[in-house]
Amino acid sequence: MNVYHSHERRRRAMGAYVIIALFMGGLSVSFFRIQVLGSDRWELRARSNRIRQLPVPAPRGTIYDRNGRIIADNAPGYAITLMPGPPDSIRATLERMREHMEMSEARIDRLLGFLARYGRQALVVDTDADFRVVSALEERRVEFPDVHIEMRPRRRYLTGEATGHVLGYVGEITREELEYDEYADERYEQGMVVGKTGIEKQYEALLQGRQGLKYVEVDARGRIVGDFAAFRTDPGESGQDLHLNVDIELQEWIHSIFPDSMSGAVVALDVEDGGILAMYSAPSYDPNAFVGGVDNEYWTALNQNERLPLYNRTVMGLYPPASTWKLAAAAIGLDLGVITADEEMPIPCTGGMSFGSDYRRCWNPAGHGFNNLSEAIGNSCNVYFYQLGLRIGFEPLMQRATEIGFSERCGVDLPQEMEGVFPAGPQFFEDRFGYRPLENEVLSLSIGQGPNSQTPLKMAQFYLALARDGSAPTPALARNMDLGPGWVLDLQAEDIGSIYQGLAAVTAQGGTAHVGTSLEHWQVVGKTGTGQNAQSVQGTAGNHAWFVGMAGPWGERPEIVVAALIEYGESGSGMAAPIMAKTADFYLRKKHNIPIDTIQTYGEHLRRGTVPQWYRDRYRPRAAPGG
Repeated sequence: MNVYHSHERRRRAMGAYVIIALFMGGLSVSFFRIQVLGSDRWELRARSNRIRQLPVPAPRGTIYDRNGRIIADNAPGYAITLMPGPPDSIRATLERMREHMEMSEARIDRLLGFLARYGRQALVVDTDADFRVVSALEERRVEFPDVHIEMRPRRRYLTGEATGHVLGYVGEITREELEYDEYADERYEQGMVVGKTGIEKQYEALLQGRQGLKYVEVDARGRIVGDFAAFRTDPGESGQDLHLNVDIELQEWIHSIFPDSMSGAVVALDVEDGGILAMYSAPSYDPNAFVGGVDNEYWTALNQNERLPLYNRTVMGLYPPASTWKLAAAAIGLDLGVITADEEMPIPCTGGMSFGSDYRRCWNPAGHGFNNLSEAIGNSCNVYFYQLGLRIGFEPLMQRATEIGFSERCGVDLPQEMEGVFPAGPQFFEDRFGYRPLENEVLSLSIGQGPNSQTPLKMAQFYLALARDGSAPTPALARNMDLGPGWVLDLQAEDIGSIYQGLAAVTAQGGTAHVGTSLEHWQVVGKTGTGQNAQSVQGTAGNHAWFVGMAGPWGERPEIVVAALIEYGESGSGMAAPIMAKTADFYLRKKHNIPIDTIQTYGEHLRRGTVPQWYRDRYRPRAAPGG
């Protein structure tokens, strides 16, 4: 007998239908959510298994000189990138690649370190691969399926060694640099090329562009099978261009005339705005050698070279300024009112003078007699400046020189610059030398010796103030950059005029630098300097040779200031002065549209056995000038 009534069976069947309908409805909703609403997400997951992102490096900004000439730009190069994978697989691939390209064990360890630190991302093995290496890897594509080779912008320096210290160089960012605050920007990652020194480093944030992205398709083993064009590729953004105050033709000219066997520096400043027209340090180096990684042999040669070619002497070299600093003592004396320009010192120069039991010599044993300020500058008379230092006083001289800025940096737009060395007070001597100084220390300080060391750039900035109205803006390499306040000498126009007369006497007929600085079209005024150093005191090397001066059309305001320093050059008038004069002549001829002449100074004409007509016309009678 059937125990279930027909209505009961119908009711139970209906319940089953409802349950089945709810279940199917739930499945339908889930399928709709997954296949329709979530299709993009699941499609992206599916694609991510076969698509990889690769960075597209952006070109660095182009660097121009003041006349619009390109100094540094970008050329096509090749980069080798390794797709991410297990560390053991990556190491095995790198070891096989060593058969076709130079790669040290340290380089492999660094790459694996990046992989361990920053996860599964493409590794840039070489940012500037040689075409031979690229060809070898392309020919063996089957052996290296996970290696990607692409064309990338490669930094190019068009002036080579002439601008090595100004521009600096670029290189691949290191793991340590990625931790620095200046590289905390999301733009920076492994494999990128960044500025390491010079302008390239100083203006890295401006010159560096924003990397783009491209997509490549890979198979199940992670091997690249082609570009995935269906995705939009982000080309990135190029870095900003940079315009410099530097006159690259002048920079190259200095490089060509600087003695090959000598070390030193030349700095040229524009009197109008204080911009750096040239900044040359010798010996130099070729920044192109650093692009893509410097060769070990070249790097070793640079670092073992006794002349230190990587050392930028213009802003890092500290040298006793010697007699070029006498102008600072003169300016301080005039500012404090302890002398007047036409006043003579009471003790005549007879080759030296006594101060207590201390006897100090002048460079000229015959002496210079009585001198006023202009005559003392022209004769470079030590005895006059000894007395000037005593009048100013030991501590007032230190205090005022420090206030002017001789113990500070210029503030130039370079990542490295040494501050000058000058005692701020007696405590300096106790801290550095362990003794309490006596008043006679002022004798050395007043003639640019003693604990007084300055960079060539600092001395050029000081003379820039003398060439202007007593003020000197901060020297700048880049145009239209506000680098902050410069310095100001509190001098009256007539005081600056007296100093200028003294500088003119140095280069006038009969002056110590006349032969090496006399030019056909321009008036050169300046000051020689013979800087004692540890080696010259011991008799193992010569003194450093200085000449700092300014030049412009006759009877008009100077238009350029040049500081030239020759290490162990011995003679400021014989070694440094001609380089200064030839530098100024080249720049002014170009500026005033006068043809360039390779025989420029009167001294060069004399060595050729001739006296030029322009010299005969200017200096009458025609007696040969004193040297």
